[in-house]
Amino acid sequence: METPETIKQSVKQKYTEIALQDKETNQSSCCGAGGCSTEVYNIMSDDYTKLKGYNPDADLGLGCGLPTQFAKIKKGDVVIDLGSGAGNDCFVARHETGETGKVIGIDFTEAMIAKARLNAEKLGFHNVEFRQGDIEKMPVGGNVADVVVSNCVLNLVPDKEKAVKEIYRVLKPGGHFSISDVVLIGDLPEGVVKDAEMYAGCVAGALQKSKYMSIIDETGFKNVTIQKEKPIVIPDDILLRFIDRETIDAYKNSGKGIYSITVYAEKPTEEKACCGPNCCS
Repeated sequence: METPETIKQSVKQKYTEIALQDKETNQSSCCGAGGCSTEVYNIMSDDYTKLKGYNPDADLGLGCGLPTQFAKIKKGDVVIDLGSGAGNDCFVARHETGETGKVIGIDFTEAMIAKARLNAEKLGFHNVEFRQGDIEKMPVGGNVADVVVSNCVLNLVPDKEKAVKEIYRVLKPGGHFSISDVVLIGDLPEGVVKDAEMYAGCVAGALQKSKYMSIIDETGFKNVTIQKEKPIVIPDDILLRFIDRETIDAYKNSGKGIYSITVYAEKPTEEKACCGPNCCS
């Protein structure tokens, strides 16, 4: 049975491979590393190329949405990007926040941090920095960020409740997040869920949509909304590696599915007052 630590090491190994290979190889697969399907060019990611601040060297084609497009970033904002990879969302965010703002990218993988720092150096950006760290325990102080963004990363984190609490901690009162991620509606076939490749880059670490949203609510965020939702259709030639045709057909007709959602939520401007020595424990 996998432990949180072995899952993290698996993810780190996979994304080190991704950082060290070219974008074309990444985009030809659903999981980032290794060939995945002959039916589609890329299953998950959306097109960043029309967003201002986009830099092709930083786009590894690994996301499942466009969170920075919906993040309501203003000039002078401090923005944190979780799972910043080669810096793609950070550089888009930097265009929005301008020279008076600051962007902090956090990533678990040394090779990704090195790649992102090189890209920032090439662009001459002095208000974009990249820190290696765990999203479950961010290397950032509390009440720092105006905005948090993330693209298809929380599904890789073993303890999602802890990660969402960390997002709450680092946001300033009144700050907000816009996060794209993969969620499930209904249970996936067991063969897909257990496959290590699917976990490391696609869907097997994803939660049920209802559970995902309840974690955000229970953490204390308000004005929680889904800014965008789209189905993720895994081609048959991928599924046939793990399950038979009969199971695939039954799955397609079951109403179950995999979705990319972009979720927005705000940290309250004021914390709830403690009413006594015991009620807030």
